[in-house]
Amino acid sequence: MLLFYQPELTNGVKHLDADESRHAVKVLRLKEGSHIHVTDGHGNLYEARITDENHRKCGFELLQNHPEQAFRTYRHLVIAPTKNMDRMEWLVEKATEIGVDRISLIKCSNSERTVVKTDRLIKKAVSAMKQSLKATLPQVDEIVSFKNYLQNETAQQKFIAYVDFENPVELQTVIHPGEENVVLIGPEGDFSPEELQMALDSGFRKVSLGTSRLRTETAGLAAVHLLNLFGK
Repeated sequence: MLLFYQPELTNGVKHLDADESRHAVKVLRLKEGSHIHVTDGHGNLYEARITDENHRKCGFELLQNHPEQAFRTYRHLVIAPTKNMDRMEWLVEKATEIGVDRISLIKCSNSERTVVKTDRLIKKAVSAMKQSLKATLPQVDEIVSFKNYLQNETAQQKFIAYVDFENPVELQTVIHPGEENVVLIGPEGDFSPEELQMALDSGFRKVSLGTSRLRTETAGLAAVHLLNLFGK
């Protein structure tokens, strides 16, 4: 399947952008009449036919929509970005492949990175969506302070992963299928005791991701994987 991304499909745009057009016409050598698939990133997956093999503005007509079946549970990952952005890009890519609805970035007391350009992360998410043949692009939020995030979170089920090996509550045992589940992942130095208490006071429940001490991006991916396994 040849999958392309056009977020403006719902606004009547029936051509690929410059990069996608160049890839389709110059790299893949697609011609007028060639069949492709196009998604808007909102769960719609269209069969389409190329009508204009223009390498700057490749036109197409829509033939049929095969909507992607929505996942039962809304999967929201909130994470403090790592100092090395390559690791965050890896996380966004793999989380998109596995399945995630939203990724929010937060600044914590122990954060080593407080500024993030999300456009690069979104590009990684788009690439992963197409590579894994998905039709839903996760929302990637701009970084905000931990306090600001807590003040605006309205999820039904809220969990904070905290390195506490005496904590017996494992994430997979408390996931609520069919509802919005949000999991907080802290920086390499973990959440401060004050941040943990703020989260608990805001209705979050402390959970464990297992017996191993995990890197931030590994913990994020583990949380996404558990939400997919136990949120069906």
